[in-house]
Amino acid sequence: MTESNPERGDELAQLSALAAEYEAKLAAAASLVARVRHEINNPLAALLGQAQLLLRDQDLSDKTRKRAETIESQAKRIEEIVGELRSIQTPARMLNREEEQN
Repeated sequence: MTESNPERGDELAQLSALAAEYEAKLAAAASLVARVRHEINNPLAALLGQAQLLLRDQDLSDKTRKRAETIESQAKRIEEIVGELRSIQTPARMLNREEEQN
């Protein structure tokens, strides 16, 4: 025999509300990460492209070539770091897909 327990029902409702709140916060954080990645990647692509164009120039001095190589390597490093943020976006994508299916 199962008895109805109002305290358990209240507890479940509170937990459900808390879970929904955390899901919303997670989705908002993931959305922010996506915007930040986009805003970083745009100028980063320009920097990386310009450094690579400079490196094609055969007439660069050694000093200038070294500087362009440093810019290129550091831009690639930032690109990798920003790429790692992609994993943070995954929960929001999954949540959005679930909402679309319902």
